[in-house]
Amino acid sequence: MRFFNQVKVQTPESVELEFTLAGIGNRTLALLIDYTVWSAILLAFLIVWAIVSVQLSSYINSRNLELWVTAIGMLVGFTLYVGYFVFFETLWRGQTIGKRYAKIRVIRDDGQPAGLSQAILRALLRPIDDVLLLGVFCIILGKREKRLGDWAAGTIVVQNERPVVSATFQLSTDAQPLADELLNTAEIAKLLPDDFAVIREYLQRRTLMESKARSDLSLQLARQARQLIGMQELPFQMTPDLFLEAVYLAYQQQSNQF
Repeated sequence: MRFFNQVKVQTPESVELEFTLAGIGNRTLALLIDYTVWSAILLAFLIVWAIVSVQLSSYINSRNLELWVTAIGMLVGFTLYVGYFVFFETLWRGQTIGKRYAKIRVIRDDGQPAGLSQAILRALLRPIDDVLLLGVFCIILGKREKRLGDWAAGTIVVQNERPVVSATFQLSTDAQPLADELLNTAEIAKLLPDDFAVIREYLQRRTLMESKARSDLSLQLARQARQLIGMQELPFQMTPDLFLEAVYLAYQQQSNQF
């Protein structure tokens, strides 16, 4: 019996990446933590709402007031339930507080980070998955360990691994000083392991590519990497290849610090 299933996905850049699925244990741990945090948030809201309701009842004498107060409380409670998962999975690119602790995250079926639409679909179907336990059976029995929300959103939950390896290809001598600069000026931590894997794959295979294809792909990857690490534009006269080499080295250096 395999305790951790492997899954391979094809990225839009035609790079094949391999991930380790999160597994029912890690997902349960993450969910327990998330529900604990969410319960604390809900409890705080209910206390505040109870105080507001008492104040309203002293000023408004209406038979329908209690009904309205209850309805609004239930609506806000459900919004907090859905909003908690949508907010964090969108803000932290597929992770909630629980998922960060369990070191797992949500990605799309093509290996890209999950976005707002995926987070909303997963959150809306979560009550069905959790209350009726359908999600548990789907995760245990399915090859890709998907619950109903994952099937609807086109996502999988994987372990947040850092595939850092030594370079086996030629790098420019100018890349290291630029990498040191990026560690101080850019948000390298925002790169996901699969972002790094795509850059590494390109650097390994670029010598085998045709000139036009290499130029187009390097420019596309450099633009994507620049946006991910929060840079407005590339430094003057830096080529896309040199920038990608610097990002590659900076990511490795930062990972080795942990």
